[in-house]
Amino acid sequence: MKVQLLCALNDTNVDAAQASNQRQLSISISAVPDELHQHLPLNLCLILDKSGSMHGKAITTVIQAVEQLLDRLQPGDRIAVVAFAGSAEVIIPNQTVQNLESIKAQIHKKLKASGGTSIAEGLQMGITELMKGTKGAVSQAFLLTDGHGETGLRIWKLQIGKDDNQRCLQLAHKATKINLTINTLGFGNDWNQDLLEKIADAGGGTLAYIESPEQAVDQFQHLLRRIQSVRLTNAYLLLSLVPDVRLAEFKPIAQVSPDTIELPVETETHGGFAVRLGDLMQDIQRVVLANIYLGQLPEGKQVIGHLQIRYDDPFGNQQNLVSPMVPIYADIVRDYQPALNSLVQQSTLTLAKYRQTQLAETKLQQGDRTGAATMLQTAANTALQIGDQAAATVLQTSATRLQAGEKLSEADLKKTRMVSKTVLQDS
Repeated sequence: MKVQLLCALNDTNVDAAQASNQRQLSISISAVPDELHQHLPLNLCLILDKSGSMHGKAITTVIQAVEQLLDRLQPGDRIAVVAFAGSAEVIIPNQTVQNLESIKAQIHKKLKASGGTSIAEGLQMGITELMKGTKGAVSQAFLLTDGHGETGLRIWKLQIGKDDNQRCLQLAHKATKINLTINTLGFGNDWNQDLLEKIADAGGGTLAYIESPEQAVDQFQHLLRRIQSVRLTNAYLLLSLVPDVRLAEFKPIAQVSPDTIELPVETETHGGFAVRLGDLMQDIQRVVLANIYLGQLPEGKQVIGHLQIRYDDPFGNQQNLVSPMVPIYADIVRDYQPALNSLVQQSTLTLAKYRQTQLAETKLQQGDRTGAATMLQTAANTALQIGDQAAATVLQTSATRLQAGEKLSEADLKKTRMVSKTVLQDS
């Protein structure tokens, strides 16, 4: 199993006369199987909300989605199921998938909706179960909830009782450090979109939106197909730049595909940078965009930096492997003419759509409906530029409602967030 690593600047030509030139560097990463590749087992934990609000059709359709997911697992895969309400319990301890009927019977028996929503306790138990089956496997969790975590009582500056959301984020970062990926599924319209997005983003997972119960099966299947294509894990992008070339200071690196995620950058001891990507898939490229500035460099074709990927290969039980180093080139020219790369421009607009929508949400939270509507209109136009008609429709609809003095519903807000990050799945 190898890593495919490709890079391109939005404009390869750089004006030699300019003291500073800004460029977008697109980096695409995927796993490439060798001829001897075999099935890589999954180590999967389902962390499911069974609070009272999930009663009836909601819990029934979740069980149906779980059953169909179980039917698609392969020999050697491992499964665990944790359910949470006011407290959490392990319904199916981490085990190799063998007796499916017994597993399904236990889920039917124990997944009954009642009680509160202690997400953090469920997440903690799920992480514990996943840790039992990590060797030689792709370890991921599906965290599904229809509500908000318990925030306790805050008096002045004192926190009385547990803050469930804060614990969730701490656990998500802990999972990242031990090479676990958490995907989140928001069910209905009352879940905390900021929390679930941050949990998924922390380790390179994905955020899914189940607007109605009927979509549960499709969303589970979509996530399963994605993790079944994982071939390498715990991947880091390693970036080094030559003198007079630097990263932007604010939000320098983001992923733009398959989901848009702002990526934290770690500075390494030798002066280079490391960015955690998480799992690498065979059929789905991770595309990362870096915002860099070039100072004055000598004329001609110049190496302005180098890229590598550090990763683990679960199939071979190998850690900290490193891909061959890839140079980044720029043409420093006296008579400057743009040499634009349309694919990189597309990625730049994809990131712009996300950030414009984020700014609109901030303005809306501040009570600036006019400003929010303007930014959503801008994001809709950006979506049209990249051919994302579904996103353009959702963003334009939200902008029009705000312009008409209407309030956006919870469903409107969640759809707006989802189309800013990725392409909505057909239900």
